[in-house]
Amino acid sequence: MNFTALFRPCFRFALVAFVTLPGVAPALRAVGLDAPPPGAFTLVVIPDSQGYDGRATKRTPTSTAPLTNPVFQNHTRWIAENIRAQNIVFVSHVGDIVDINNEDQWRLARECLDRLHGVVPYGLTVGNHDMEHDGDATLFQRYFPAERFRSFPWYGGCFKPARAAQHISGNNVNSYQLFSAGGLDFIHLNLECNAPDDVVAWARELLTKYSGRRALISTHMDLGPVQRPQADAGFFKDPKGRMAWVKIHGKLGNSPAQLWEKLYSKHANIGFVFSGDQSRTTAMRLAAQGSMGNFVHALLSDYTSAGPLRLYRFIPTENKVRVITFDTTKRELVESTNYVPRAAEHQFDVAYPMTR
Repeated sequence: MNFTALFRPCFRFALVAFVTLPGVAPALRAVGLDAPPPGAFTLVVIPDSQGYDGRATKRTPTSTAPLTNPVFQNHTRWIAENIRAQNIVFVSHVGDIVDINNEDQWRLARECLDRLHGVVPYGLTVGNHDMEHDGDATLFQRYFPAERFRSFPWYGGCFKPARAAQHISGNNVNSYQLFSAGGLDFIHLNLECNAPDDVVAWARELLTKYSGRRALISTHMDLGPVQRPQADAGFFKDPKGRMAWVKIHGKLGNSPAQLWEKLYSKHANIGFVFSGDQSRTTAMRLAAQGSMGNFVHALLSDYTSAGPLRLYRFIPTENKVRVITFDTTKRELVESTNYVPRAAEHQFDVAYPMTR
């Protein structure tokens, strides 16, 4: 498939971000979620799910109550209940699966995700909270190793570092999945936070090998404050875009800006980059034209580990993706948040060519 021919550029760069300081009450609309039209299908993106409560957690450090994460449980429960009604064909988590990288939280995270296991194809992104600063992801690998997924026909495989030690970047820390829906073939990549160059090279090989498939990427860091804020207020007020700083892997890590230059902008089949990480930005979108003429839509969703998640409803007959932000705890559409009060930043459409 010639993807370059599908994407006719009409503008060079578009950035949309609306941020305000705290004080605006969240607003939700109590309207039932409609069913997709015939031929449409849904991808679900679970934002950062680090809202753990109970003993030895950041939010309730002195609590003696058992560890819980009701929002994460609600997310996976709602997804499992609505696979047919919403025609859900794939689920991605954009990282910070846990808040503290310990056995208890990983055990509960796997319990939440077990509800999807063997029910719907899914992929997991390793965020900065999910590993150590040097990239050591031993606990993630213990609970979600490649072996857990190998029997599924949609699981493509994972990156294997060219070194004996696999605890950094290996054993499913970076993975890919292959699926088809609505007559379209997709490859989806989960790239760890600040993926190093050897991971980038692996991703480029895959995107070249599967150039006839439409490519979707989930990573943890992408959009947010362009420069690392020097004070807390900067996370709200500083200029926002594709970030030019790293949290993981030190000098070996690639910033989102570097990943754009090295990877995202280089392949005609890439359509979307999903991310989380920046709760104080919450929701943001950016469309930038790659070197092959296609537009890559970057979409950040990090709803403070509260009730909302994202539904991406692909509607091939209309060449668009409807972006729906839905609160799985309150079972309502999200129209406003503290930091992003405009409804149009939570419920909107994205143009995406799917038919000639």
